[in-house]
Amino acid sequence: MSRILIIEDEKDMAAGLRDNLELEGHDVIIAEDGINGLRLATEKQPHLIILDIMLPGKSGFDVCKELRAQNIDTPIIMLTARGEEIDKILGLELGADDYITKPFSLRELLARVKAVLRRYQSEESPEKFQQIGILLVDFEHYTARDERGEIEMTHKEFELLKYFNAHRSETVSRDDLIREVWGYDAYPTSRTVDNFILKLRKKIEPNPAHPVHILTVHGIGYKFIP
Repeated sequence: MSRILIIEDEKDMAAGLRDNLELEGHDVIIAEDGINGLRLATEKQPHLIILDIMLPGKSGFDVCKELRAQNIDTPIIMLTARGEEIDKILGLELGADDYITKPFSLRELLARVKAVLRRYQSEESPEKFQQIGILLVDFEHYTARDERGEIEMTHKEFELLKYFNAHRSETVSRDDLIREVWGYDAYPTSRTVDNFILKLRKKIEPNPAHPVHILTVHGIGYKFIP
């Protein structure tokens, strides 16, 4: 299921798009102005943004420009009522992925949404994003998210998870983890390792009380099962 943010001040149009996108199985959020739209785009981390150009507060052009300046690469479909070529060109130059001119058919918009999502998801290489339990993790940029949005994790939690991911299905001892993740100079203890494991389980396991990914190997350490 994809999360789609609609930034549109025409309430009837926004509601109609929401209802039809939800029928397609998407989770939909609506913002009625550019300021709230920009906030929701950064906080909720949608998989796609449908962005009107003419908005109160901030124009769609400004919202697109600010998102790209923040290195947020969420795909954007821009809506324009004027159909002028300069609007389309400017939107694409600012970083929009597609555009559609009002009035448009619902079938066309749904087709554009499907195409953009498919193209964007195919570009997420497995080297960049990896499924770890219920999380989608980007080890390059140290970010993680689940179906609700971004999950806060400390640098050490990422390093521990990265080590487990590199040693899938292997039994690793607490000493291995202390040496490779913390370094002996940090003077961690086995209790430190166990506490971090508990924190990780709460973030990646469907049921932390009954882990299926980070398993305890009694008397030795842990085993990570992807």
